[in-house]
Amino acid sequence: MGEAPAFCFDNLQNGFGLKPKGLETSADVGDKTFVIGGADNDSTSYIGVKIYDKSTGKWVIPTVLGTKPKACKGHSAILLNEDRIMIIIRGSTPDDCIWFLEADTKYVKEQRKFWGTEVVAWSRGVRGDAEKPVVISGPSGVGKGTLINMLMKEFPSMFGFSVSHTTRAPRGNEKNGVHYHFTDRSVMEKDIKDGKFLEFASVHGNLYGTSIEAVEAVADSGKRCILDIDVQGARSVRASSLDAIFIFICPPTMRELEERLRARGTETEEQILKRLRNAEAEIEQGKSSGIFGHILYNDNLEECYENLKELLGLNGSAPTNRWGTRSDKRTKCLCP
Repeated sequence: MGEAPAFCFDNLQNGFGLKPKGLETSADVGDKTFVIGGADNDSTSYIGVKIYDKSTGKWVIPTVLGTKPKACKGHSAILLNEDRIMIIIRGSTPDDCIWFLEADTKYVKEQRKFWGTEVVAWSRGVRGDAEKPVVISGPSGVGKGTLINMLMKEFPSMFGFSVSHTTRAPRGNEKNGVHYHFTDRSVMEKDIKDGKFLEFASVHGNLYGTSIEAVEAVADSGKRCILDIDVQGARSVRASSLDAIFIFICPPTMRELEERLRARGTETEEQILKRLRNAEAEIEQGKSSGIFGHILYNDNLEECYENLKELLGLNGSAPTNRWGTRSDKRTKCLCP
């Protein structure tokens, strides 16, 4: 998702940027012209995209990632940062009127190499931090799941959990489609190749990933999406088209983390040692990689939860992406 500039929403009702442009608009990005509008290549119900390569003089139909906006009677296109195009759809609701087409972003460049062809990516605009998805990461056993469950219990109508896919076997009372989408490796590998995943990673010998469909299903239900993913996955999301808030949950000490893992009673000694080794690497990456805007230390669950709510603007204060660094160690802001 991309964040729409505030002036767009302030002026939409006054017709700003919504002058009739016909059913197609175009924008030049480098030596390519992106033509947006009309029927797409698969159906007449979505906005289509085609590219004219001025260096070769040929038209190209790109691979399209993300959910496509529905066809409309008119729209405007504004080029942003020379790498993506903001689409303002005429006559739509405020929640569905702003879309972004990534044309030459870092994410699109990576996908272009993967697919070996032209690629564009659609994402729906969001209005400020209050509607952005929340990415929560941290080492296994740090309490991510517990914190997310507390949010979901206290704010059931506000948040929706993005159910990840995994190739590992279910644990205990875990249910398919509730805790994870449990799937075969061959099926998941094919879906990854088909571009159906926002992020994926191999963790402890198993594949984990978040599908684009899972995130969009939460947004379509009118809720704010929460993603519980590891550092590898968070790095992929940070490089993708999804505009989110990134939070890393840290244990107070490695000794405390080891005690929590052993108390779960779900892993063998070998698995525990492997998770601890991975945790050390994840903590180092979480603190220094530039992926996460915020770090919360879970040395006291209730206090950590209150800090999480404050960060998300759920205690009466306005949500923000820019926090001052606290004097204690429990909450840190890594924003520039």
